Amino acid sequence: MNHKKKTIPSSLLSVMLAGWLLTGCSETVAPSPNIFQRAQGATAAPPPPSGFLGNDYSLLTPPTKGSDQQEMLRYRNANINSSIYNAVIIAPVTFWINDDSKIPAADRQILCNYFDKVLNKDLGKNFTIVNQPGPGVAKLSAALTDATSAVPVLRTISLVSPQVRVLSLIKMFTTGAYPFVGSAQGAARITDSISGQLLEAWADKRMGGASIENVDVFWWGDAKNVMDYWANGLDQRLVLLGTQQTALTAAAN
Repeated sequence: MNHKKKTIPSSLLSVMLAGWLLTGCSETVAPSPNIFQRAQGATAAPPPPSGFLGNDYSLLTPPTKGSDQQEMLRYRNANINSSIYNAVIIAPVTFWINDDSKIPAADRQILCNYFDKVLNKDLGKNFTIVNQPGPGVAKLSAALTDATSAVPVLRTISLVSPQVRVLSLIKMFTTGAYPFVGSAQGAARITDSISGQLLEAWADKRMGGASIENVDVFWWGDAKNVMDYWANGLDQRLVLLGTQQTALTAAAN
C-alpha cells in the first residue's frame, strides 16, 4: 500500500502564516485549527452544551461566510421589534461546570464576580440597567462554562523574548494554540423580561493572544481579557436590540 505524504501549497502556507502573525497581535483570539486542518477546510470545535442554555443550544449556528458573527455559535431572533427595548436587567453571572472540573470554588467566584463587574460597567455606558422586569426591558443572563489559567513567568517570557515569541507563534501556527496562555468559555442569552421570549443567544470560547500588552498577564488574566471582550460585544448586541443609550446604572438582579 502506498502512503501519500500530506503537503500544503507554499502559497497557502504564506497566507496562513500571515494570518497567524496578525492574530498574534491580539489580546484574545478564537480557537483555530492547525495548519493541516485548515488546509482541509476544518474549523475549531465549538463549545459543547453545558446545560445553561438548555434547548436553546440547538438553535445556535456557526458563522456563515461574510457574516459579522464573532462568536463560535449564535442565534438571533429575526422576528422581534428591537425598538421596543429601552432598558436591561443583568442577572448574576453563574458558573456551569462539569463534575470533574479542577477550578477551585473560590476562583470560580472570583471569575463570576469579575464578569458581573465588567458587564455592568460596559453595558452601563450605553443604556439603562434596571433590576425589575417590565415593558421594554430585556434580560441578559450570562454564564462561564470553563476557564484555564495562564502560566506566570513563562507566559511573560513567551512575549518579551524575541526568540521565544517566534517559537510561540510557530506553535500557534502548527497546533492552533499559544503556549502558557489561559482561556475562557461562556454562554449568554437575551430574553424579554416579561414573556421570556428568546431574543439572542450565543456560546463562545477564546484564549489569550500574543499581544505585547499581555506581558503582565497573571493566572486568570487571559480569562479576564476574554470577559472584557464579551462584555463589549454584549453591549453592542443590546444597542442593536434598541436599548436606550444612557449612562445610568443600577443594581443587577
